Amino acid sequence: MTGWWKNRSSAGKIELYTRGSFHLFVLLEITSFGLMPVAATAAGRPPVLLPLALLLMVCGHAVLCGVLTSKALHWVVGRRERPTRLAVVTAVTTAACTVAVLGLRATGHISEEAVAPTLVSGLTWFAAGSLVLCLRSVKRMLFIPPAAGVATGLAALALGTPAVTALGYVVGVLLGSLFFGATCGFSAWLLRTVYELDHSREVQARLAVAEERLRFGRDLHDVMGRNLAVIALKSELAIQLARRERPEAVDQMIEVQRIAQESQREVRDVVRGYREADLSVELEGARGVLSAAGMDCRVDSLAGRGRELPAEVQSALGWVVREATTNILRHGDAQRCLIRLTAEESGSVELVVENDGAPETPTGPPGSGLAGLRERLAALDGTLQAGLVGDGRFRLLAQIPDRRLQGLEVRA
Repeated sequence: MTGWWKNRSSAGKIELYTRGSFHLFVLLEITSFGLMPVAATAAGRPPVLLPLALLLMVCGHAVLCGVLTSKALHWVVGRRERPTRLAVVTAVTTAACTVAVLGLRATGHISEEAVAPTLVSGLTWFAAGSLVLCLRSVKRMLFIPPAAGVATGLAALALGTPAVTALGYVVGVLLGSLFFGATCGFSAWLLRTVYELDHSREVQARLAVAEERLRFGRDLHDVMGRNLAVIALKSELAIQLARRERPEAVDQMIEVQRIAQESQREVRDVVRGYREADLSVELEGARGVLSAAGMDCRVDSLAGRGRELPAEVQSALGWVVREATTNILRHGDAQRCLIRLTAEESGSVELVVENDGAPETPTGPPGSGLAGLRERLAALDGTLQAGLVGDGRFRLLAQIPDRRLQGLEVRA
């Protein structure tokens, strides 16, 4: 039942919280400002039709502001275009409702003194907050509260409201709109910043993959480029010599064969260096990457004790650390991570990578990373176990038996 929250990313959680807060504004406007005419009706026993009409007006205005807020948040996170037309409709509707309330007060249809200022304040405050969400420039955001205050004061004066009362409208609308505008503007800025950070982390991961591909391509080009050029030239020379029935053609083909065999050996060396992973380097790299991502990463290993694992064991476990680090960054919302390398008394080597914040269900299609790790470990008679262990924790356990490591004390 909690998967709808745990399976969301950090940016998704903040967006959900922000949307929930703004949706509560709809109920807040109705209960705080819309019910006041009805309460005044119950106290003073005036006609019931007008208070109900004012309540319906506030309800419609609250729903309109809520719809504008929802669509504006979609624009903030880049999912749709700016709701310009809906913002204009909201502004015009707010102005019309405000003028209607001031007119009813000026003609005496609203007898209670507190009803008109309360309705005018609620209408303008929530509308100002919704309109701020549709703007990106802070200067334009700051223009909305003064414009709302001045427009309300001028409308009050035009309808015969005393100057002191009109000034009170200006001050009340200005201060309330500043508060609501600042709150909404900060929420939009925070949401936009969180999504930009999340996008930056994805771009950083893609750039790391692209950089590794470029490095491998550059190494392969350096190895094969010259040899293939020599093979092409010598093959062409051998063809020309063979057409002339010259015996040197055989020597040239022997040289082509030698260069081809040497190229095969160099390519194997490049691929072997690319496929091998140094365990100590991978552990430090995992600590640095996860710490930079804001996680509390603790690495507890055999390094620094003067005992080195065999090269094939280090390579296999290094790939486990690399794949686990990638999965932690891409999936879930981890805050803590533990990487522990131990030597059991039985002689086996055990690597544990455990993190919190793991989703209960996979967020995407299953990959081939864990299957590839199992194949690497199987070549060393090793095993790999991966899965949830409770409380949103995901554990990856790799074990490799190695009798040469018997006698090493167990790392706690």
